Amino acid sequence: MEWIAAMQQAITYMEGHLLEEINYEDVAKHVHTSSYEFHRAFSFLTGMTVGAYIRSRRLSLAGTEILETDAKITDIAFKYGYETPESFTKAFTRFHGVAPKTAREETVKLVLFNPLTIKLTVEGGKSMDYRITQTKEQKFLAVAKSFSNEIINDEENHEVSDFWGECNEKNLIGPICGLRPEGKRDIYGLCTPAKEGEDTFDYGIGVLVDEETVPFDLAEMEKAGYHIWDVKPGTYVVFDCIGEDGDCITQAWSKFYKEFLPQMGYESAEETDYEIYFEKGREELFCELWIPIKKK
Repeated sequence: MEWIAAMQQAITYMEGHLLEEINYEDVAKHVHTSSYEFHRAFSFLTGMTVGAYIRSRRLSLAGTEILETDAKITDIAFKYGYETPESFTKAFTRFHGVAPKTAREETVKLVLFNPLTIKLTVEGGKSMDYRITQTKEQKFLAVAKSFSNEIINDEENHEVSDFWGECNEKNLIGPICGLRPEGKRDIYGLCTPAKEGEDTFDYGIGVLVDEETVPFDLAEMEKAGYHIWDVKPGTYVVFDCIGEDGDCITQAWSKFYKEFLPQMGYESAEETDYEIYFEKGREELFCELWIPIKKK
């Protein structure tokens, strides 16, 4: 998938259908990819979700109509997809900082949100630290939960981080870490590959299962909420995420789509991607991000 070209094609499609009931799944079908992978690529390339882009464009255009036409505010609300004038007023005020009626009656400046243009800029001398690794078949013991594709890279959504907190509160991580030898109790944040037609993805927190893992009763572990997560052999690009919080993971994903894929002759592969949180990692290293890839 040539993501830069695909994203521009997606934006063109959205611009032509802003007055229709569309979402990221419709746009993904237009560019012939899974809704999960499209939503993830779009959010990391543009810094916003598909839903946020569509809402911002509609509200920007609605603002222009309020200032430049005599159309009823109620009609404008329905035109841009709002079921009630109240919901439109709330969204409009949050976006522009003033209510629709105030915008029309007083001299105010409204927010202008223009269509995006996706461009690839290659800067000479700019380093991109990564390594490419071949992996064997891997097996993990994990606790997992399903999440909506729409939360990917949504700064206002904390469901995945809340899931980590929930697992810590319920002491679900400690017992599986104890199955690993000291010094190798690394924790994996596992994410399912793209699936055509699916509007959710699974995220799991687990540990590696290999010859060094203490034997365990799988049936008992399943009763406690864990399951085996299998990952096939494959090729991975690995990025070091340097920072104090999850923002560095977002930055690594952005680098993957904006710099690595356009220049290195690879594309995303349909396999589990994961973060590794090392028990004994470098002080500045938040985690490693492992992304499955394949040659074009």
